[in-house]
Order: sequence, then structure tokens, then C-alpha cells
Amino acid sequence: MRSILVTIIAAVGFGFTATAFAAGGGGAEQPAAKPADPNYTRAKAMIEARDYANALPLLQQVVAKDPKSADAYNLMGFATRKSGNPAGSLQYYQQALAIDPRHLGAHEYIGEAYLMLDQPAQAEQHLARLDSLCVFGCAEYRMLKTAVANYKAGKKPTN
Repeated sequence: MRSILVTIIAAVGFGFTATAFAAGGGGAEQPAAKPADPNYTRAKAMIEARDYANALPLLQQVVAKDPKSADAYNLMGFATRKSGNPAGSLQYYQQALAIDPRHLGAHEYIGEAYLMLDQPAQAEQHLARLDSLCVFGCAEYRMLKTAVANYKAGKKPTN
């Protein structure tokens, strides 16, 4: 049994090493990341300042230029939900998840929106999805798990 475990660990370690070299590990220059859209950056700052209403038009400009931006749709959902419209936020979270079904933030936030709409079964579906995506756990899973537990304890979520 011990020799099997050692073999598995060695194989996994070799796989990581081979992957690192194949990906250009070892000091090779990586291609520059695509620069963030300035409207996205400004909208994100506005959301952090809780200026949700003014962030939305900027995010709409972002998705007009880049309709595959799951992050922008996720933030549109967040800003809409935090503005007091959880039902209206669902379309944006769903669009984010249609673009990127593994988007952790969208799963967390749509789950929170469903709790606000008294639809805990839908929230628990997204919690289960996060559980499968976050092999070693992640903040999004923990946050939604806490929100579901609070909901079940009678603490209704607010914006």
C-alpha cells in the first residue's frame, strides 16, 4: 500500500513539473494579460464605494464591447441586486454563468439573490455546484453556505 502511495505522489509531482515546463515555467516571459477595460475598472471602484446605480451604465458599455465578459455580467448582477432588485439581477448572473459555468462569484451571488427571493432550493443548487468546483473549499462556497444557514435560521438576507 505504501509503495502505491509513493508511486501516486511521484506521478502527481512529475505531472506538475511537466505542466510547469510546458506552460513556460522556469523564467520564460509570459504574454501580457489583456488590459482591463477602463469602464470596468471604474465600475468596480464605484461598486466598492456602493455607488451601484452609476456603475451599471459603465458595465453596460463593457458588455457592449465585450459580450463574453462573464465578470462584467456578474458585476451587473451584483450592482442590480445591491440596488434592491434581486429579481432583476438573475438575468445578469445567468448570463455570466452561460459564458462561464464555473464562475465562482456568479454562483455565490445568484444563490444570495435566490435567498432574497425566498427560493432556498435554487440557492442550494448553486451551493452544491460551488462545492463541486471548490475542491479544497473557497470563499464563495463559505459565504453562500453561511447565507443559506442564516436563511434557514430565520435571518432573511438583505441587499
